[in-house]
Amino acid sequence: MVSTDEKKMEESMDGTQASDVTDATPVSNITPCPIAPKIKQVTAPRRLTITKPDDFHHHFRDGSKTATIVAHASRQFVKCIVMPNLNPPVTNTAMALVYRKHILSVPKCTITPLMTLYLTDHTTPEEITKAKESGHVYACKYYPAGATTNSQFGVTDVKHIYPAIRRMAECGIILCIHSEVSTPSVDIYDREGEFIETIMKPLVRDMPDNLKIVMEHISTKQGVEYVTNAPPNVAASITAHHLLYNRNALLVGGIKPHFYCLPILKRETHRLALLSAATSGNPKFFLGTDSAPHETSTKESGCGCAGVYTAHAALELYAEAFDSVDALELLEGFSSVFGSAFYGLERNTETVTLEEKSWNVPKRYPFMGKTVTPLRAGEKVKWSIVDKNFNFLFDV
Repeated sequence: MVSTDEKKMEESMDGTQASDVTDATPVSNITPCPIAPKIKQVTAPRRLTITKPDDFHHHFRDGSKTATIVAHASRQFVKCIVMPNLNPPVTNTAMALVYRKHILSVPKCTITPLMTLYLTDHTTPEEITKAKESGHVYACKYYPAGATTNSQFGVTDVKHIYPAIRRMAECGIILCIHSEVSTPSVDIYDREGEFIETIMKPLVRDMPDNLKIVMEHISTKQGVEYVTNAPPNVAASITAHHLLYNRNALLVGGIKPHFYCLPILKRETHRLALLSAATSGNPKFFLGTDSAPHETSTKESGCGCAGVYTAHAALELYAEAFDSVDALELLEGFSSVFGSAFYGLERNTETVTLEEKSWNVPKRYPFMGKTVTPLRAGEKVKWSIVDKNFNFLFDV
């Protein structure tokens, strides 16, 4: 039973007499109760703080091109394995030291460049010893001749460099490999698998097990399976673009030259295998961007250069890939722990914070008086690095 006081309270709340409202009263004639304004729920963006990563495959180019790259890389990484495929290539220790000095001369450079030598048919064990004694050369790069950009000076037969590779094992210098054959008769989509069968397996069998080998930028399910089951001295780096895109991005709706890279993007089954490996927590797989800038005009041409530029947003793109399979908690191991451990480097002490906050990638960045077109040019990246001092539209 409703008391007289309760009835009065109802009347004061809805502006009607309680006795005036009956089952027969039309709904339109009832004065509605005041409704409190809806409060918009604001959810704080997700954040993830991890050890600041190293990049185990980075192209810094030369001349004034290096400035843009260093500015981007310094924000993303602490140490970078520097690729030696300049023109002319960095084939000896003296050249590597000059190149290192060039990178470090860029204003506001904060990255530590870890140098590599470009192996040729004529690389000697003595040169490997010099490289080790320099204290700045950490790896040597094996490019099969003709396999990728500026690889025409590369190795024509891996057995030509067996003496140098054996010395690398003795010195503790890592062998980095562009793991594709360059045989013209082999289909471009099959070149990684062919390399594994004809070169990689015999090489691992013939060399001492203390030789550390990195299959760089693997791009196939076969690559994942081989590295997973290979001896402990074999590991692999994986790029962000191979985790995020398949060959449709390059070919469907017209040729998109800024997705063209070597190894070329493969079908979806391979992308999923790479994503599974990267997010598996297996320490054999780690970050290597293969960020490879070219002037926009040389990409958008009748014979475009191979290479995808990701230095501007590398870690954010990796975060997107890991987030796509709810594996953000595994990003730190892949990006900041496993590679350093394989290379025998100390883990970084600096941290970096990522925030789920989208930003628009500029359509161009300055590049030696011209421009470079980055991955996602004019589009959004879902994650961003929390850095109040950085302007995405900076000019170098």
